[in-house]
Amino acid sequence: MTPIPAPGAATLVGLYMILLAQVIVIHGFKHVVIVHGLDVNGNNNITSLDDLKHMIVKAHPGTNVTIPDLFTDAESLIVPLWSQLPKFRDAIEKVMATSGDGINLICYSQGGILCRALLANMTNHNVINFISLSSPQLGQFGDTSYVPFLPQLKEDVYKVCYTQTGQDHISVCNYWNDPHHKKEYLAENVFLPVLNNETFNSQSKVWKDNFLKIKKLILIGGPDDGVITPWQSSHFGFYNENEDVIEMHKQEVFLRDSFGLQTLYNRGAIKMYNISGVEHTKWHGNQTVFDCCIEPYLT
Repeated sequence: MTPIPAPGAATLVGLYMILLAQVIVIHGFKHVVIVHGLDVNGNNNITSLDDLKHMIVKAHPGTNVTIPDLFTDAESLIVPLWSQLPKFRDAIEKVMATSGDGINLICYSQGGILCRALLANMTNHNVINFISLSSPQLGQFGDTSYVPFLPQLKEDVYKVCYTQTGQDHISVCNYWNDPHHKKEYLAENVFLPVLNNETFNSQSKVWKDNFLKIKKLILIGGPDDGVITPWQSSHFGFYNENEDVIEMHKQEVFLRDSFGLQTLYNRGAIKMYNISGVEHTKWHGNQTVFDCCIEPYLT
């Protein structure tokens, strides 16, 4: 009887690749949607996220990754967030329609607060994990050199932002949260206090129920960000009237469970990551951040 020869190295590699492909198909990594942030420097919001897309595909071969090509460059600033929302919703709903097992959502900087509004407004969304990457979730109150035509002193920005012109033409104004002018913030800001259910919203219960459909909320930020101010806003912390940072658990929106934050916390669905040494524009390209804080939630 003629002995069967042992398989050569090339054959073993081929068998391994076939098995790997079968594992990927069986596992079925969920579709990932990435939403960009603000760009006023012409760096192109979309292509700047290619590094994150490449890390995802390298870690999880076969993963579909979509970065909606909407409101890029200056449009990310001059179009208010409520006006950006419908087109982003249409784009993401098309992805969800072909992703029966759900999708994972990664939203960077301004995109993170826009995504929170998207989740609140999508009754039938199937987002599993919402990853908020250095996003001003409770607002921004810091130096404004990032937006050249706003006053350079943060104390004066409310004079522009808390007007109809500011709200209609400057996206940053939609989440500008001046702790020294809370009355004006609540009265004139048409986006963040409505989203937080700090002001009357006839859809508050529906929005809250929609948001609570996510499995996990992953909050990523750090003290060396340099743009999000205070940086703890990325963890739902923010200034009081003395500019002392009040952590998430002591915020009124948490204590009142205004939009579901306390509910998520109580069910163990919130994961917070505090990463030092990362500047704002480097989060999406940082391999360490990806390995520890993003990749585990993309299954």
